[in-house]
Amino acid sequence: MLVLLPLGFTLYRAATFGWGAAMALVFRPLVGELLVNTLAITLCATLASAVIGTTAAWFVERTQLPAHRLWAGLCIAPLAMPAFITSYAWVSLSLSLQDFAGALLVITTAYFPLVYLPVAAALRNMDPALEESARALGCGRAAVFRRVVLPQLRPALLGGMLLVALGVLSEFGAFTLLRFRTFTTQIYAEYRTSFDGGGASVLACLLMLICLLCLALEMRVRGKARYERLDRGARRGVTRYPLGRWRWGVLAGFAALCLATLGVPLGMIGFWLTQKGVAAATPAEVSPTLLLHSTLASLGYGVAAAVVTTLLCASLAFLLVRFPSRLATALERIVFVAQGLPSLIVALAVVSLAVHALRPLYQSATLLVLTYAILFMPLALVSVRAAFAQAQPRLEETARSLGLNWLQTARRVLLPLAGPGFGAAATLVFISVATELNAMLLLSPIGTHSLATQVWSDTSTLAFAAAAPYAALLVGISLGASGLMFALLGKSAVLGGAVSAPHRGHGRWRGGRGRPARGVEGGIARRMKHGQYEA
Repeated sequence: MLVLLPLGFTLYRAATFGWGAAMALVFRPLVGELLVNTLAITLCATLASAVIGTTAAWFVERTQLPAHRLWAGLCIAPLAMPAFITSYAWVSLSLSLQDFAGALLVITTAYFPLVYLPVAAALRNMDPALEESARALGCGRAAVFRRVVLPQLRPALLGGMLLVALGVLSEFGAFTLLRFRTFTTQIYAEYRTSFDGGGASVLACLLMLICLLCLALEMRVRGKARYERLDRGARRGVTRYPLGRWRWGVLAGFAALCLATLGVPLGMIGFWLTQKGVAAATPAEVSPTLLLHSTLASLGYGVAAAVVTTLLCASLAFLLVRFPSRLATALERIVFVAQGLPSLIVALAVVSLAVHALRPLYQSATLLVLTYAILFMPLALVSVRAAFAQAQPRLEETARSLGLNWLQTARRVLLPLAGPGFGAAATLVFISVATELNAMLLLSPIGTHSLATQVWSDTSTLAFAAAAPYAALLVGISLGASGLMFALLGKSAVLGGAVSAPHRGHGRWRGGRGRPARGVEGGIARRMKHGQYEA
């Protein structure tokens, strides 16, 4: 119900705005311009991201690309760079980029990894026998890719394109800095001018309708085809094609891509950090106190939202894994409704709801953290559910049979196994909150500033040098937390594999790096070794 409140209140405010006033608002020439801009940038950015992401994934996963692991990491790294930071870098490089072409460049470089990741995973897991059969029948490489590989990539490609489209539709900070007007920028402007939220809610309903159309279109195009392997043979490694004379051209393309996605943002941040007396402010004029308070606010709200969101997801994830039912599935789908709603709409709905019904919570830290929980609960639920799924129920049953109560079983068996997954979920939420702009702008307590809001406010006044320290800290926090998340995800996979079967040749359970498991798992392992339990 917490997730459905913003959606329901947005529809309610739009319905009470008045039919005549709503029609006058919707049929203004400005709304037509916003519709064209929003649809054009969404379509072009989605197609460009699909082409770039698929091409990069193909060369990394299916060719003998030198240092392909390095290029794979560099293609994923832009996910840790917020889009408004990328726009800050490009705008500070040249103000001439404040148009459609500049917006397309910034948005594509920020969002193409959302296509690269699922497509690369699909290419890595695809059965190479399909391509070998096509080649044996006389198809060339281009025909094999078009007739065999591309159809197999359809679910991953369409899923990535859907994520890009929803991300572009909900983007606010980047478009504001680029001076490119879309529905999100106008919704914010409408709220700031009227404060009652009625007109903003009407425009928000139009934006939600476009998001729903994207979801329906993706389901329609994806269809009901099945893509899983039907055989149970051993999986072979994929064949990597030699690049030949195209090697240096491909390497140059990857270098240009990394320059646009990482080189320019990091380079411009470093450049503005060294400037003196430029762009209305200098790093020396930045208040150390404000810089410290902004950093602590970003870290504090990130940690608080990560803890609250992960705990809220724990009970639902446990219900989905251990006691699946129609009710659990319905609750899961309700949670994922927030994923299809732009964060600006959710934040505006929470503001209006607080003003009309929850006045004591208005502009409070509690309301801001709850809003973050609504926005990022789907991200945490995926990791928490996977963590519970990796912890085998028979270990809990064995622990209970040895006399442990449910609390001891959770502390000594379940949490050690699911802990890395919980940590990864909390870290993902932390990254999202620390780099989030919309909710912080609308819901932050009076006098509270974060790194994201400081970058936004300074860049809006062209104070690029003043924004540089905040941008540098924000990027550093995001990249550090991303590294921690990947480490926790890898540790979770190791633990999940370690408890899935006895170690061959020794007949006992082992933890990471070949060490014997300890605690209750070790007791179970010792009993299994002596034949008291069946392995």
